[in-house]
Amino acid sequence: MSTTTAPEPTRRDFIYVATGAVAAVGVGLTAWPFIDQMNPSSAVLALASIEVDISTIAVGQQTVFTFRGHPLFVRRRTPKEIADARAVNVSDLPDPLARNENLAEDAPATDANREQHSEFLVVSGVCTHLGCTPTVSTPQVPQGEFGGWLCHCHGSQYDTAGRIRKGPAPQNLAIPKYSFLSPTRIKVG
Repeated sequence: MSTTTAPEPTRRDFIYVATGAVAAVGVGLTAWPFIDQMNPSSAVLALASIEVDISTIAVGQQTVFTFRGHPLFVRRRTPKEIADARAVNVSDLPDPLARNENLAEDAPATDANREQHSEFLVVSGVCTHLGCTPTVSTPQVPQGEFGGWLCHCHGSQYDTAGRIRKGPAPQNLAIPKYSFLSPTRIKVG
C-alpha cells in the first residue's frame, strides 16, 4: 500500500505566497485614501449640533438657521397661532404622527407634541414631498389657508404647528432633537 505525501514547499512556492501578501497589503494601502474620503468632513461633524440664540425673534416672526446643510425654521408664534394649532383635531390630519425626534415615534400630532415651549416652534424647513423649502406665512404675506407654510412647488400647505393639512406631502415637517439651554438659547442636534 502506497501513501502519498505532500510535496515539500519549494522556494518558488514561498515567492508566490510572499508576492501575494505584499500585493494584498499594497492594494489595501492604495485603497485606504479612497475609502477614508467617504467619511464625513470635519465641517459636517461640527454641524452635528448647533446652539441658536432666539432672543431676537419677535412674536409672529420666523428665523431660518442652517442645520446639517438644511434650513431650520424657528418660529415665535402669536397667541392666535397657538390657539389655532391647539384647536385642530388630530383625527382630521393627513399625518396623525408628531414626527418629533424628542418623543416616541407613535406620539400623536397634537400641538403640545410638536413643541417644547408653546411660543416657539422648531421644525426642519424641508418639505416632506420633494424636499423643497416651504415659505412662511405672515399677516403681511399670507401663504396658504392654514397660516403656517406653503410649498409653492406642488401646493402642500402646513399649519402653525408644521403639520401637513393639504397637498401631496405625506408627512408633517420634521422636528429635530433639541432642548432649551436657557429661555433665549436652544441646542439643536
